[in-house]
Amino acid sequence: MKIVVDRIKCQNHGQCAISAPTNFELDTNGELQYHETFDEENINDIEDAIDSCPLQAILLSSDAVNG
Repeated sequence: MKIVVDRIKCQNHGQCAISAPTNFELDTNGELQYHETFDEENINDIEDAIDSCPLQAILLSSDAVNG
């Protein structure tokens, strides 16, 4: 699984950075930065970040590669 943020929907409110600071942060310009991959131990924080996004711009996606 990987984190996907819809950059069109995202308005950099930063709720995800509060819920899961290991994976999300706002840079010095107030723009969201995040890590697509994450440790399974952080899944609860990631799910909280997804739930806290006021624009529902964050989702989890399978990172399986078609081969």
